Amino acid sequence: MNDKNTAHPNSKNVILLGRSVIILIIKVKEEDFVSNCSSLSQRCFEPLITIYKRRMSEETNIDVKEHFYEELTEGQRALFMFYVYYSHISESLIEFYWWSAYFMPQSRKWAALKTCFKYFHDEPFLLLLEKIEQELKHYNHPTTLENFSITRDELIQNKELHASFESLYVIFENIYPATMEKINDFIEKNLQEFILIEN
Repeated sequence: MNDKNTAHPNSKNVILLGRSVIILIIKVKEEDFVSNCSSLSQRCFEPLITIYKRRMSEETNIDVKEHFYEELTEGQRALFMFYVYYSHISESLIEFYWWSAYFMPQSRKWAALKTCFKYFHDEPFLLLLEKIEQELKHYNHPTTLENFSITRDELIQNKELHASFESLYVIFENIYPATMEKINDFIEKNLQEFILIEN
């Protein structure tokens, strides 16, 4: 088990706003990295999720998720939250519904997701999250995980709910290509927030 104040091999201590913090550093050799490509965000996310999964399997500390998140730069946090959410909701309408219903009651995670789209200056996706939240609350979905019992069948059984989320999913499918482009462009212009290129 690693103490939260001990830097991992792929982390370094830095002074930020007058206090010492640990920043996770992702190193990539220059010859293995092409910045101006459509998969830039994915390539920056992959090492993050690899490290995260390894720590989850190796460490017994119940705060491992929080410690990992604290080590990320602001850009890495935004990217991590985006892909954790996007990788689930992009699978299908049902997954779009269920994972949104599961994320929304987790206030810190939901707030971090909103912060992610503010960071990438993606107003359309931020507005979509607001609409998702409104619909979930309208249909009395849980606002905490206590006694959370929402299933994917809820969408099938409730025609009005299904129609609402079908409309939201259409919006998602229409805006996500622009979202990916914004994120890729942002990373390319602010690469130091996401990855360290080695010569």
